[in-house]
Amino acid sequence: MKTRKLGNSELTVSIVGLGCNNFGMLDVAASRRVVDRAIDQGITLFDTADIYGNRGGSERQLGEILGPRRKDIVLATKFGMKMDDAGTKSGASRTYILQAVEDSLKRLKTDWIDLYQLHQPDPTTPIEETLEALNLLVRQGKVRAIGCSNMSAAQLNAARALSAAKGFAAFESAQDEYSLLKRDIEQGVLSAVEKYGMGLLPYFPLASGMLTGKYTRGAAAPGNTRFAVMTGLANRYMTDANWDKVETLSAFCKARGHTLLELAFSWLVSHQSVTSVIAGATRPEQIDQNVRAARWDLSSDELAEIDRITAG
Repeated sequence: MKTRKLGNSELTVSIVGLGCNNFGMLDVAASRRVVDRAIDQGITLFDTADIYGNRGGSERQLGEILGPRRKDIVLATKFGMKMDDAGTKSGASRTYILQAVEDSLKRLKTDWIDLYQLHQPDPTTPIEETLEALNLLVRQGKVRAIGCSNMSAAQLNAARALSAAKGFAAFESAQDEYSLLKRDIEQGVLSAVEKYGMGLLPYFPLASGMLTGKYTRGAAAPGNTRFAVMTGLANRYMTDANWDKVETLSAFCKARGHTLLELAFSWLVSHQSVTSVIAGATRPEQIDQNVRAARWDLSSDELAEIDRITAG
């Protein structure tokens, strides 16, 4: 497994990471099998959030499963989304951050979080207050590095400028949706990430399954798949424009003896700004597939052809 440094931090992570959003929904035994296989395959970045697994379930399972192997991985979690129905446990205020981190540490059964990420911008809290609180956590040793998710380019620029002016710890990573079918961040966010030497952590690298090859245009989604269960998600991705791209990309892969899954991962890894591709798994076999998928070394001509098919 290849590794890359995360931004300007001291963290080094595997180029394929494990998204832990399914933990807490799976039983502990099933989650344990996925965790064990991921570690065996050399995956070191485990990415979760306080909200995953029905508010806390993912962190609790990881805390139960990891044990002494905690020290062998880079553990990332997030805060900011609603942890209660009333909405009082959410956001990025100093008071909430200092409580949220303690709650996550307790659920994870650890003394430190390697990467603590703001899950989404909080329009009600000045970014200076958020960064000051996160900087305190870094100084206390409870957090090794900080990151953000779903920020605009303007918000990233403002946050980085403030960290530089105040001497605060800066966001070292940005976690955003990025795939062959979702390239919106190239309109600003990606440039900001590259400008500051941050690490990009793409989520939904398979466009929620559209890039797995298991769906066919005009056919009903197979039972128990994400698109069969979540019709809103299916409507978002299964557009005529996306089908045109998927079919053309599938032919591109077949002509070269590769799969669409391999292309989805390897295209992301071909970007040096991408530190690790975050992908979830519910079965150990999916871990094996994801790891193998990141090994296609795309040529400059192939990358140009992919751009022609997918850009815009």
